[in-house]
Amino acid sequence: MSADKKHCRNKDIIDSNDEIEQINLQTESVLLPSLPNHLAGLCLSHLKPSLLYSVCRSWRHLIYSPSFPPFLSLYALITQTSSIKSSKNCVQGQIQSNAVEFMCFDPISSTWIALPSPPSNQSLCLLRKHPSFISRILSIQSLTVSGRLVLIAATTHKFLPALSRPLVFDPLSNNWYFGPPFSTPRRWCVAGSIHGAVYMASGKGAQYHGDVARSLERWDMSKKDTDWNWEKRASLRDARFSREAVEAMGYKGKLCMVNIKGKAVKEGTIYDVVKDQWEDMPRGMLAGWNGPATVDDNEMYVVDQENGSLSKYDADNDCWEELIEPSAYLKGVENISACRGKVCAVFADGVKIVVADILARPATIWMVNPPQGMEVIAVHILPRMSLPECCTM
Repeated sequence: MSADKKHCRNKDIIDSNDEIEQINLQTESVLLPSLPNHLAGLCLSHLKPSLLYSVCRSWRHLIYSPSFPPFLSLYALITQTSSIKSSKNCVQGQIQSNAVEFMCFDPISSTWIALPSPPSNQSLCLLRKHPSFISRILSIQSLTVSGRLVLIAATTHKFLPALSRPLVFDPLSNNWYFGPPFSTPRRWCVAGSIHGAVYMASGKGAQYHGDVARSLERWDMSKKDTDWNWEKRASLRDARFSREAVEAMGYKGKLCMVNIKGKAVKEGTIYDVVKDQWEDMPRGMLAGWNGPATVDDNEMYVVDQENGSLSKYDADNDCWEELIEPSAYLKGVENISACRGKVCAVFADGVKIVVADILARPATIWMVNPPQGMEVIAVHILPRMSLPECCTM
């Protein structure tokens, strides 16, 4: 009899603990007392996410929910520091051990978060270095289009194009999907975006073809996915942009590009997306384009790889205005991205990311370290991912 009473007493304690836990969960889910959560969310959406994150768990959940206005985060293509080992995994067909991975840096929690795995219905192996040619860096071309990350071109271990169609990640839905098949899969091509459309030009397929090296195609991502396709546009005048990966900058209704980075003798050209025709690049723009470039709010910026200065292009006077004086912090950067006055830069060795606030006077600079044991290939600035509650404790 006493055993039965003890069992009942223990059961009452367990039930009581469950009730307390349930009450705590209900209390935590209330954003503001006496207000429905949908109204409380509207009120809280006017506060800085960093402030909400530090107050309580329910507010922390809110800023990562689909209903809360997304703040910007840093998205990176990264690889293990031992790239040769990763390359061998690709050669052996171990698709889960890609040479390239995808991660997001959350500026509110200061943590790196892995993106969901890309779809596995197609063999995906994007190499940064080849085990037989360890001194050569293989280009992996990616860009930002309408708040999404788009992978355009890369190389396999057989030195063939790695992608038969674009691979797209949407941060707000946390989903990967494929774009329309390329008419000719490529590597070392020109890639850029403007007005919600992706442009791909020149490059090399499985073998070199002059027609491909001079071609230009457009994919309008604003259309329904059932209407997606690659449209042929006006061809380049020659094949001089097929020698290496080229970033085309969408600037004031035109795509601007140079065929070589740094201060080496280079050629530049401009494509007018409305008139569907190619133009000569202004002399001042070409002369000051001495490193990686990016566009933010219809302003174009470039970092001089040799001295580390950052400049903005002045279209009225065809010259570059220096915003940040020559600096060791930006000297030798390989890739840059910008949004809302922040410029993020990656060095060739990928060991650190430099962030510059060019709206501050004087400009301020700070560092973001990549995940341990990893190096960064490229960075993009996109809306934060929506996270389940289990990931926002």
